Amino acid sequence: MVLENLGSKLKDSLKKLVKASHIDKNVVEELTEDIKKALISSDVNVKLAESLCDKIKRRALAEKPAKTLTAREHTVNIIYEELTRFLGGEREEIKIEKKPTIILLEGLFGSGKTTTAGKLAKFYKKRGYKVATVQTDTFRPAAYDQLKQLSKEADVKFYGEEKEKNPVKVIKKYESDFKKFDVVIVDSAGRDALNSELIKEIKNIDKTLKPHEKLLVISADIGQAAQKQAQAFYDTTGITGIIVTKLDGTAKGGGSLAACSISGAKVKFITIGEKLNDIEHFKPKNFVSRLLGMGDLETLLEKAKEAISTEDAEEAGKRLMEGKFNLNDLYTQLETMKKVGPLKQITQMVPGMGAMNVPKDALQKQESQMKVWKFAMDSMTPEERENPDIITGSRVERIAKGSGRSVQEVRGLIKQYNQMKKAMKMLGSPKKMQKFMKMFGQGKLPLNF
Repeated sequence: MVLENLGSKLKDSLKKLVKASHIDKNVVEELTEDIKKALISSDVNVKLAESLCDKIKRRALAEKPAKTLTAREHTVNIIYEELTRFLGGEREEIKIEKKPTIILLEGLFGSGKTTTAGKLAKFYKKRGYKVATVQTDTFRPAAYDQLKQLSKEADVKFYGEEKEKNPVKVIKKYESDFKKFDVVIVDSAGRDALNSELIKEIKNIDKTLKPHEKLLVISADIGQAAQKQAQAFYDTTGITGIIVTKLDGTAKGGGSLAACSISGAKVKFITIGEKLNDIEHFKPKNFVSRLLGMGDLETLLEKAKEAISTEDAEEAGKRLMEGKFNLNDLYTQLETMKKVGPLKQITQMVPGMGAMNVPKDALQKQESQMKVWKFAMDSMTPEERENPDIITGSRVERIAKGSGRSVQEVRGLIKQYNQMKKAMKMLGSPKKMQKFMKMFGQGKLPLNF
């Protein structure tokens, strides 16, 4: 999960608040001290962390709760609001209005710039835009091949000249083609530091290309140093936004996000994994909601829409309501979940479940179990997947042998299917549906529901 350690510590702090018999100065001071320690451990600048916690403390002690809120809810709401403001406030998305909308990526070596170009291309491709990538990094030998391969994987058009040393010439050669696309993503060269050579190169590209967006790509593992880097690029090349990469693999992510938020440009995207799909808009409100264990249904639904078409979703919903759930439906669900993301990532977006801190081992075990189920279903006949009730005795043994799994594992799949089928029948009743939704909102559903 993104910033797992920070999120865990913040949720632990809120649990203390919930357990307190009443909210007084001592409780608020202990709470803000815990939050400060959690932020500092995520490499947030000490002065920034102290300033944030002072604001939370001041508001929590001075403001009176609205009539509809308890003192605890009011305090949690203050924490949510101040953390959101701390990480940039309102989100700032790129509007694809002009054709083509040209996005120039800038950054230093090691930031993940070229990989991000591929992810960004995939991101817009999935949203129905016609996308092209352009490689103007003529400094790093492997850059051409890397972006060419990523563009092929993202199924977008690639432009570049392997032996050309002048990036402006690459742009001029293909710029008449750019009009064919909605979004053109241009990867530029990096250096070990923002030196005069790199600044001149970026400015020449900027002058020739006239991009609508100039995004700085920063690796989350540089922590607080992100502010200095972001400010330097903002002052010299006029960046319009930031993409923070590798946010899933470092404890310094909080520091990088906080540092970027006080530079001249806002964070517009974050990347949260190695796959092309692992990129999302940075929405401070949603992000903080996830950190505090409150979920993020908006992002989860966005990912779900990318994984399954509206028509397929409606058909699946209709079948479930009619009680026609079979192993083909289960198989489709597993495929969809695989596209949405790891189980750990999904649970953090479900309201209530993020606060439960489900052990990582339990989620990994569940994901392994799901892979076993898919292997078993791949060895079934169409008739068996359509009508699982016929799978007994010799059929179980044949499926186990064909999938390389044990008889017990196949029987476990059938047992799980029967449990899920009962659950789906429950959803067919309006009263039971209301009960289900109440349980869902409170995070009380079992992991294997």
